[in-house]
Amino acid sequence: MKTVWDDAVRRELLDRFASIKPEQKPRWGRMNAGQMVAHCADPLRAAMGEMSVTEKWTPFRIGLFRYLVIYVLPWPKGAPTAPEFIHTGTEDLQRNRQLLADALERFAAYRGKPFREHAAFGALSEKDWGHLTWRHLDHHLQQFGA
Repeated sequence: MKTVWDDAVRRELLDRFASIKPEQKPRWGRMNAGQMVAHCADPLRAAMGEMSVTEKWTPFRIGLFRYLVIYVLPWPKGAPTAPEFIHTGTEDLQRNRQLLADALERFAAYRGKPFREHAAFGALSEKDWGHLTWRHLDHHLQQFGA
C-alpha cells in the first residue's frame, strides 16, 4: 500500500508532477494543469491548519464507508471537492509544482503532530492521511496521464 510517508513514494509523485506540460489536457474534468497542481496542495495545507476549509457531514465519515473509499474502491472521475480547493483563475504550473513540493515535504515533516479533521472524511489516523493523500495525488496525476 503506497503512502506519502515513504520518501521514495513522495519523490515518485513529484517526478510524475514534473512530467506534466502546461498545455496538457486532462482526460476528465475542467481543471487545467496549473489549477490541478494548485488544487493538490490545498488539502495538505488544510490538514496542517495552514488554510481553512468548511467541514461538512458526508457518508465518508462513517467508519466502514470511509475505509472503503480510502483503501478499496476506485475513485470516480469528477468527484466533488471542497469549494476552497477549486482554482478557476490563471495558475502558473511551474510555481504551483514548487508550492506542492514544499507543502508535501511540510506535510511529511508534520507527521506525529495532530492533523486537522478532513473536511469530508472527519478525523483520520496518520495511516489514513498517508494513503488518502497518495490516492488523491495519484488520482489527479492519472487525470493528466502522468
